[in-house]
Amino acid sequence: MATKTKLPDRSEVLEEYTWKMEDMFSSDEAWEEEYQKLEKEMENLSSFQGTLENSAEALYQALRFYSDIACRMERIIVYANQKLHQDTRNGKYQGFAGKAKNLGVKFDGISSYLEPELLAIKEEQLKEYLADNKMAEFKQYIGNLLRQKEHVLSKEIEKILSMTGEFSDTADDVYSMFNNADIKFPSVTDENGEEVLLSHGTYISYLENKDRRVRKEALEKYYIPYQEHENVLASLYAANAKKDAFYAKVRHYSSAREASLKNSNIPLSVYDNLIKAVHESFPIFYKYMALRKRALQVEKLHMYDIYVPLIQEQEKKITFEKAKEMVKEGLKPMGEEYLKKLEEGFQNRWIDVYENQGKRSGAYSWGAYGVHPYVLLNYHDSLDNVFTLAHEMGHALHSYYSDANQTYMNAAYKLFVAEVASTCNESLLIQDMLKKTEDRKEKMYLINYFLDKFKGTMFRQTMFAEFEKITHEMVEQGENLTKEGLKKIYHELNELYFGPDVVIDEQIDMEWARIPHFYNSFYVYQYATGFSAAIALSKRILELGEAGVKDYMKFLTGGCSKYPIELLRDAGVDMESTEPVKEAIEVFQALVKQLEELMDEEDGI
Repeated sequence: MATKTKLPDRSEVLEEYTWKMEDMFSSDEAWEEEYQKLEKEMENLSSFQGTLENSAEALYQALRFYSDIACRMERIIVYANQKLHQDTRNGKYQGFAGKAKNLGVKFDGISSYLEPELLAIKEEQLKEYLADNKMAEFKQYIGNLLRQKEHVLSKEIEKILSMTGEFSDTADDVYSMFNNADIKFPSVTDENGEEVLLSHGTYISYLENKDRRVRKEALEKYYIPYQEHENVLASLYAANAKKDAFYAKVRHYSSAREASLKNSNIPLSVYDNLIKAVHESFPIFYKYMALRKRALQVEKLHMYDIYVPLIQEQEKKITFEKAKEMVKEGLKPMGEEYLKKLEEGFQNRWIDVYENQGKRSGAYSWGAYGVHPYVLLNYHDSLDNVFTLAHEMGHALHSYYSDANQTYMNAAYKLFVAEVASTCNESLLIQDMLKKTEDRKEKMYLINYFLDKFKGTMFRQTMFAEFEKITHEMVEQGENLTKEGLKKIYHELNELYFGPDVVIDEQIDMEWARIPHFYNSFYVYQYATGFSAAIALSKRILELGEAGVKDYMKFLTGGCSKYPIELLRDAGVDMESTEPVKEAIEVFQALVKQLEELMDEEDGI
């Protein structure tokens, strides 16, 4: 059989659907010129060593120079990596990314004296310096350092640790090259009997196929390359966990998890309470799985049955142009100014839209201070991708507003709040669509879709977070992570989370190996906490109108000028309490009940 689908090469993608990297550097030559300049100029940072305690002016000049170099360094790194992500097979941009990383390591080495020397200044003297108005932009940065003073080491050790940056991300780098450039998926036979290619971008669309045979074949074949390389993948995962444990131990943290959370001043209890609250909600999640089994009329619900829409009649092909209009309509409650900025992103090529050969999988928003943010998509004509567009533009506008209202040192929001703005956009969009439809089947379709967002964000991401917690604790206790052990842990967690109505297919035991976020440890829990905060914030925006938006904009413009929990509290949500998580689960429960009632009505017709 002939292959039906072939991804285009990068050169075949229309320019209007690619991001405009010229807004960051006009050409590759301009990037290389800046690279050479920066490599020389960053050496001057050494001249400030030994001067920080001399005066407020001396400290300011050192931090000012450091900030300016770091800002330029960010552009070098983002441009190189985003050009690589267009086609990860491209040797030129592999070289750019490698050079950018090496320059970053060099910068870390040159600046490694800064924090230990700053913290060596007597606290009274430092407070006196901070009283100078000129130091205002550095107050939060220095305050955060003082809070973690016990974890900053001597100049000599900090310099050595900075030198490890050249190889500390090797596990992540190797995994990324495997998962994006080298991995080869088999083809599957679609519902029309034709061979079609599997890819990261198409996998979920095949799991959403109404033909159960196609779904089953897609799941079984997608995991073949992971199963074939399970020894290597287990070794990479273990190496990354060992790296995290090493840095946590050297810096005197109790665990890698504490090291990750403490950077944003997040109590460990927030992480633990999330897992506890989700565990307590399992009965209602199991009920949703039972409803799914009932709707699909299957004797056993398999893992390849949990993505397919329950109301097939409402499946729609949604073009990218239509998706943009839907997102704008859904975000009208955010007000005219927000919509204007959203449209600017749509019209000015902030977005790299479609999948091509070698392109990085998934979706993200990234950028550098002083340049508009960018969004990478692998857009397919589905409702899920409409919400991905809303999600990533939420990230992008969060970055835009933070950058526009904060200095470089106070602009980059912390990971804990990274998923709030993106998920708030999704919540506003789905609620707009539910409000406007009067068709029972379409309402069922949308409710099912919203429930699946809960499933994928509240439940699965919490399961991922629990997997990380278990495996990292094993490493910290001196236990080895083997392929058998990783598969067993993951299998048992799936059984726990999905409940008695779902068969955990053996291929799913390798799912941990396809999650890139596991190489950015203790990130995924923030999808769930961010989702909870977003549900609460979207509710406030819809109920309070302009006042709710005004509070929300305090958060969007805040960057990292305050700690994440303080920023969310200013917007009206207290994440130190369990209320946002419980409120999200209550919404989920109400939606399950509503879906069940609509299904009963359908059966009664």
